[in-house]
Amino acid sequence: MFYAVRHCALGLMLVASLVPASAFGQPTEGQPAGGAGASQAGPVRRLSVEEAVRLALEQNLSLQVQRLEPQLQDLTIAQVKTAWTPGISSTISNASSTSPISSFFSGAADQLVNDRFGVSVQANQFLPWGANYNVTWNNTRGKSNSVFDSPNPALSSNLSASYTQPLLRNFKIDSTRQQLLISRKNREMTDVQLRQAVLATVRNVKNAYWDLAYAVENLKVQQQSLDIALESLRNNKSRVTIGTMAPIDIIEAEAEVARNEESVIVAEAQISRAEDALRQLIFDPKMSDFWATRFDLTDPPTFRVQEVDVDAAVKHALEKRTDLVNMRKSLEASDIDIRYFKNQALPDLNVQVGYGLAGQGGTAYQFSDTFPPIPISVVESGYGTVLSRMLSNDFHNWSFAVTVGYPIGRSSAEAGLARAKVSYSQSVLQMRNMELSVATQVREVVRTLNTNRKRVDATRASRDLAQRKLEAEQKKFQAGMSTNFQIIQAQRDLAAARNAELQAVLDYNRSLVDFETVQEAPVNGGGIALASAAR
Repeated sequence: MFYAVRHCALGLMLVASLVPASAFGQPTEGQPAGGAGASQAGPVRRLSVEEAVRLALEQNLSLQVQRLEPQLQDLTIAQVKTAWTPGISSTISNASSTSPISSFFSGAADQLVNDRFGVSVQANQFLPWGANYNVTWNNTRGKSNSVFDSPNPALSSNLSASYTQPLLRNFKIDSTRQQLLISRKNREMTDVQLRQAVLATVRNVKNAYWDLAYAVENLKVQQQSLDIALESLRNNKSRVTIGTMAPIDIIEAEAEVARNEESVIVAEAQISRAEDALRQLIFDPKMSDFWATRFDLTDPPTFRVQEVDVDAAVKHALEKRTDLVNMRKSLEASDIDIRYFKNQALPDLNVQVGYGLAGQGGTAYQFSDTFPPIPISVVESGYGTVLSRMLSNDFHNWSFAVTVGYPIGRSSAEAGLARAKVSYSQSVLQMRNMELSVATQVREVVRTLNTNRKRVDATRASRDLAQRKLEAEQKKFQAGMSTNFQIIQAQRDLAAARNAELQAVLDYNRSLVDFETVQEAPVNGGGIALASAAR
């Protein structure tokens, strides 16, 4: 009897030395008093899936960057249109020359001095249909010391205009119109890419939300497993106390408690990582308490069966997928290049018409019939008279010209046309390949969705069986028909079954998100680069 009591006391001392303090409800060093699931301080934000999506659409930095792309393309279009902006220039000149007398008819005694002051205004513009015009207005005042010059000083005003119209090359399309058309296609593509970025962000937010929901539920599962292990340890301790179990037999229970405590710690860290991933998607980093804000999710990861139509989903994706829409617009841009190079391969045939008006005035002298002539009267004509004479159309000129140009041998436009056609054929094949990839991707997502739906049913049945198995093992253990090892194994099987069910539900919800997204946008990134005008 003495030895029995001694062995029991030694067993109790062994239990006290081996069982961690947390197993008896006391906090260990470095662990909050609230237990393994104690939360960190910080504001708590109640959050639903819809609210998370709304916040992301308003504050996500990647979307804010993407929203600037259409504005950049608008500025690119405006920059291209500046080629049609009228240009106005003016020149003010003043010149004077002094030359030696070389003839009696120079009309000067020692030296011949000519002064000239001029003002000119010129306007020109390239027009959207390929033509261009030029208008020039010249005004001059000339004065010399020659007695034979008349008028002196002389005033003149000339107005001339010319218009050039291409008839073949650059008639239907030219480099400016090509760049404008491609810039507009790029603008349309940025709208599609913005929509693709929105869809991708919504998908990422929903997946991050469900990841966090899974992490929270996983912590509950791990805590439940820890509670079961602690309860088993307490029961074993009681049996050791009354002498129905050897102290050495509780080591397995203690090891199981330690393992489950580790799982709880890992689950808490997983929640922190999931919260960081979610807040990065939905919050602006400038907000206060950005890193301290925690989430209270209002939408648990539930299982709602959704029937899908594979053929309808594939058809919808082939019509609406952003990558396919952008590829079609890229083909349209390639078609613009072909039209441009076809036009540039035509002969250069231009028609040019011009018309000019002239007026003159100043101080005019009337000379005698003698030799040398002697000024006998003076007629003054001001600048207003000069303009009146010019606009009266008394002095005019006109011109009409046709110019033809054609390169000898193979031109760069013909080489560019051949290259553009090959590139277009390549893009058509790429389009067909992309359509095949899209159809395959949609079918794969639907297949994954159906698989995950079946997984949920299977894991639920497995979890129910694991629960019943643990209950049966506990009853057998109480009746002395089972061992501590079998109890621990049943506890592990139940924890694994619960985790498998949670993972299956999460995967199914993620599959639903992918199914919604894959019909509108790629689910694995990708996109079409903006087109560029061929040079």
